[in-house]
Amino acid sequence: MRGTARTVAVVAGVSAVTLLAAACGGGSSNDNTKSTAGGKTGGTVTVRGCNPQNPLIPSNTTETCGGNVLDAITAKLVHYNAETGAPENDIADKIDTSDNQNFTVTIKKGYKFQDGTEVKAHNFVDAWNYAAYGPNAQSSGYFMEPIEGFDATQCADADCKTKPKTDKMTGLAVKDDYTFTIKTTEKVSNMPVRLGYSAFAPLPDSFFKDPKAYGEKPVGAGPFKLDSWTKNTEIKLSKFADYSGKFGGKLDGITFKIYQDSDAAYNDVIANQLDVTDEVPSSAMIDDKYKTDLPDRNAQKAVGVIQTITFAPAKVDPNYADPKIRQAISMAIDRPTIIKQIFNNTRQPATGWVSPVVDGYKAGQCGEYCTFDAAKAKAKLDEAGGFKGGKMTISYNADASHKAWVEATCNSIKGALGVDCVATPVVDFATFRAQIAAKKMKGMFRTGWQMDYPSIENFLAPIYKTGASSNDGDYSNPEFDKLLNEAAAQTDAAAANAKYQEAEKLLANDMPAIPMWYSTATFGWSDKVTGVKITAFGTIDFASLSLK
Repeated sequence: MRGTARTVAVVAGVSAVTLLAAACGGGSSNDNTKSTAGGKTGGTVTVRGCNPQNPLIPSNTTETCGGNVLDAITAKLVHYNAETGAPENDIADKIDTSDNQNFTVTIKKGYKFQDGTEVKAHNFVDAWNYAAYGPNAQSSGYFMEPIEGFDATQCADADCKTKPKTDKMTGLAVKDDYTFTIKTTEKVSNMPVRLGYSAFAPLPDSFFKDPKAYGEKPVGAGPFKLDSWTKNTEIKLSKFADYSGKFGGKLDGITFKIYQDSDAAYNDVIANQLDVTDEVPSSAMIDDKYKTDLPDRNAQKAVGVIQTITFAPAKVDPNYADPKIRQAISMAIDRPTIIKQIFNNTRQPATGWVSPVVDGYKAGQCGEYCTFDAAKAKAKLDEAGGFKGGKMTISYNADASHKAWVEATCNSIKGALGVDCVATPVVDFATFRAQIAAKKMKGMFRTGWQMDYPSIENFLAPIYKTGASSNDGDYSNPEFDKLLNEAAAQTDAAAANAKYQEAEKLLANDMPAIPMWYSTATFGWSDKVTGVKITAFGTIDFASLSLK
């Protein structure tokens, strides 16, 4: 979703309250992860949407607002099971390897793009080369880094004034219309698992004639095609009649209604003016009010999403550069109380940077730095010589329910450290992410991550590896990078996970981002629909959704 990769746009909360001094533990769960199946064939549903950060090019969409739309439009080699996130072949007939370094991909015949052309092997190879080529400045281009020859497609300078040596990776080769090969620089144990992410979607030949036009009206091989995109208002999709896959479902159309306010979307669901919202807002979380508002029309599920707070790069704001200051701030945050008061115990305090839903998760990786202790936090800040930047700030996008928890977090920091902390809103997610990407955001800012694929690696490499495109804080640690490379080379999953866990442990020393909590998705829907299912990524499974 993404989300990562998909940077998560929304996290539900409740009204702003004064953070209590005492920490309260505990949590709650809800096994109701979907509505009753069934329903009729046909019809159009409306779902909550938000403003995509960029034009809808698969290799340049790294957030959920655009990613949710692209997931409905595109088909990839691999599809992730809605319940478990496990990879299942989609366009791929088979992906063979004997050494985790040389892969032969055979695709199914007859898959069509929405412009009527057939999906062939070169459509994958051309798309991945486009993503990798430095001058194209694709935000997901780094996903191609494991492929042999990636380095030769990169710019030698930050401004890309000197063209790369080539625009094609040597590790990709078309063998025939339905077969291509991938050679990676080193062994990559989870390469087939990655290939369901949108950056690996094939592109039709028409894309290369006019990428800009494609971004406004993308052409995929998925179950739905884009009919219209009215900026800041809605994105309309309709069923693709020639879709060849098995994940199409019953719907004739989907309309993403773009909201600037989560309460407005929620109220529209109650009034049956919106069919599904993937965000339950502040007011409805208090005392599980949403269950009364929407009896038998709500669901929750633990998903592969983590909420974090990231520090601006040192060159943007040097006030947070000392890891001791970062550790002090983390210890000053009373996660259990915030979760109790703001999220009604529908979150789990994070003890590391990897979600518990993926294989390889290890609890306690953050150690004492993710445990609230006001005295230790103040001592750590004093050890660093105090905070020299005046007041601390935590920025957030104001078009989702973040205000309450950010304010509560600031209250906790101020109470423990004696330093003023201000929750700072930015008008919407697109503007918020643009400021972060341009390295104009100072202080701290909220960051969320929705897994692109179910792997411990996905919670580490895309966010914290040197130069990764979702590395918002410009974190760099050669030892961390080395451990990631060693993990990727392992042929045994357990051995790979052990290396990734070693890498994750290093993050506690540097604290490039503060782990806050692991997320539970909460959905609500109108009385018009059935088959509402929350995927392992925290997104709507359109294949199961239908009208009653």
